[in-house]
Amino acid sequence: MPNSALHFNIDSVKARLPGRRIDWFKSLDSTMIEARRDLQPGRVVVAEEQTAGMGRHGRKWLSEPGAGLYVSMILDAKPVPVVMLALGLAARHAIGCGDIRWPNDVLINGKKCAGVLAQLEGDTIIAGIGINVGQTEFPDDLETPATSLLLEGIAVSREGLLVALVEFVDRYTRLSSDEILREFTNASTYVSGKRVWVETGLQGVTCGLDPAGFLRVREDNGTETTILAGGVRPL
Repeated sequence: MPNSALHFNIDSVKARLPGRRIDWFKSLDSTMIEARRDLQPGRVVVAEEQTAGMGRHGRKWLSEPGAGLYVSMILDAKPVPVVMLALGLAARHAIGCGDIRWPNDVLINGKKCAGVLAQLEGDTIIAGIGINVGQTEFPDDLETPATSLLLEGIAVSREGLLVALVEFVDRYTRLSSDEILREFTNASTYVSGKRVWVETGLQGVTCGLDPAGFLRVREDNGTETTILAGGVRPL
């Protein structure tokens, strides 16, 4: 277990984000579930450990105690597809490197180090972000090979990473949809010219985002299809 497991300094985080409501828990089933209990915009829920962490499409997010950053934030509602892109940008920039696989998985050397989940709840969005920080091993049966910042030689404190993440989420979710689409296109190799397969069975080459933030794929027969949901993987 990482040395930081018992030494997360939540007071230092609160001092660097004055006026922000940050609720820290030693253990939770899921920060998403806790966030639903009080949908105050701007609220941040952080846990040292999740016993039932949520990934996209009902998958489980592995949440080893003290090894990662497990966060949910309450945001004012905006179109969810564009928010998903903005959150991917925020996670990538908080980490300081990486590629973004549409819509928001952050990859380093082709391995996943961060993932994002966004759920619409009334007039708000709950944004769940998990970042692998200090893990040293992962199960062999993961759909996408995983990595951590530690394994990639990236030294960062979880406190500093949380502060950066909150600040970048604030920054990117305030941008216009056009600005988010432009920044995402510049930050992701998956937006254009990447040969991919989609979980629905479709294969082709990516050819940009539509105005709502959905990915377009051109099949070998020339047909262009807009991907509304489903995992995208490189071929």
